[in-house]
Amino acid sequence: MPKRASGKWYGQAIFELALEKEALESCQKGLDQLAELTQDESLMALMENPKLPFEAKERLLKEGLGEVHPFVLNLALLLVNKDSLRISGAVCYQYRLLFDAHRGVEHAELTTAISLDEKDKEIFSRRIGEILGRKVAFDFQVDPSLIGGFIARIEDTLIDGSVRQNLDSLGRSLLEMGKS
Repeated sequence: MPKRASGKWYGQAIFELALEKEALESCQKGLDQLAELTQDESLMALMENPKLPFEAKERLLKEGLGEVHPFVLNLALLLVNKDSLRISGAVCYQYRLLFDAHRGVEHAELTTAISLDEKDKEIFSRRIGEILGRKVAFDFQVDPSLIGGFIARIEDTLIDGSVRQNLDSLGRSLLEMGKS
């Protein structure tokens, strides 16, 4: 069975190099560019074409990325060589998690019954960060089954302020009262 490349491993490796060389910001910017570049399906078709010489792929990458940190360019070329360029988004995501953790920012998930605008997202992030005493960057999700309210997952902490949870709790209480 062939081994699949892991964005986690590559993200960790480039993060450690960037940390050592104090190039965290420039590598993050370059990885963002790389992840965006790999969304271009016509480019990816060329990069995955086994008949296109590596030198041509290298030239295409250099043109597409422009001026990026050498670590990012070398990573991109390594991924092309291993036919794994499509994991660039996962590498970028893993790097961002590590970079944010290094800066004291935690990632969390916030699920709401309705979509939030940017102002409301900022308010949630700030208030929950204040409650927890640390910076929190949320990945926002929508689940209409919550009816209202929100569910926040931060590492091992779950904050369930959903209307569905409150209704379920009320229902259990009413059932228990009926048994007495």
